[in-house]
Amino acid sequence: MERLEVVSGKKGAIGSSIQQATRLQLVLVIVGWILIVVALARPQWIGEPLTRAVASRDLLLAVDLSTSMDKQDFRAPDGKDIDRLSAVKLVVDDFLARREGDRVGLIVFGSAAFVQTPFTEDIDACRTLLDETQTGMAGPQTMIGDAIGLSISVFEKSDLEERVLILLTDGNDSGSKIPPDNAARIAKDYGIVIHTIAMGAPSISGRDVIDEDSLRTIAEVTGGGFFRGSNREELEQIYAKIDAMKAREAEVLTHRPTSELFHWPLGAALVLVLVYHGIRLVSSSSSTSERKKMQSSKRTRTRTIEKNL
Repeated sequence: MERLEVVSGKKGAIGSSIQQATRLQLVLVIVGWILIVVALARPQWIGEPLTRAVASRDLLLAVDLSTSMDKQDFRAPDGKDIDRLSAVKLVVDDFLARREGDRVGLIVFGSAAFVQTPFTEDIDACRTLLDETQTGMAGPQTMIGDAIGLSISVFEKSDLEERVLILLTDGNDSGSKIPPDNAARIAKDYGIVIHTIAMGAPSISGRDVIDEDSLRTIAEVTGGGFFRGSNREELEQIYAKIDAMKAREAEVLTHRPTSELFHWPLGAALVLVLVYHGIRLVSSSSSTSERKKMQSSKRTRTRTIEKNL
């Protein structure tokens, strides 16, 4: 008290006192500062590693939707006769279901070629859009060269080195703007490998004859393979062979999620500050009450003495 009076140059009032901090208050102050320092250090919780496969190959499917694809010369697993397009859907759907590590796109063609699905890692969406296709929806003819040309345009937007086109048809080119063999040479320049599948019985003649020579040339020029699928079992074997042709290592991204924890020690420090000031407030109120009682008692004694005198 005396040191404070010397420093301030003022004297305290009679009966005034300086409140001393209790041990509990000192502990609260020290712990509060420690918590604030910990909060400033920004502690973090690092979770378990999360991995995600990144596409390593762009795979494009070109499916013939000409009217000849509605011929019912295939059999379903239950033994019922089904059309060619339905057989393709059954086999390709299973093929797509195993496409982990690939981006997949879908082109349909007939009298013209259309992009049904651009390259996507959402395989389920591609399977759904394939299931919605119908024979004749792209026209009655078979424009193979135009389908390859559109595929090249789609692959131009690809930034992946491995580019594969699987072209499935049951007929011959009906007069594309660019001949299929020329389109194949351009595709090769873009690094596109084309696998061709001739669908249907080889004995078919006339307008619906399958141009196997052209399909073989397309495959050979681009470094792909030519396959014949005269029934559903052969189609399944074909896609299994294509799947196993080139083993690929899917790139994997690893990420460890982090959660900020600074708010916990900071919140605890704020609670301690409130507790500290609460204790001081209660203590101050108690001291004031005691002081008033003492003063009241002193005045009472003084009055009693004065009366006695």
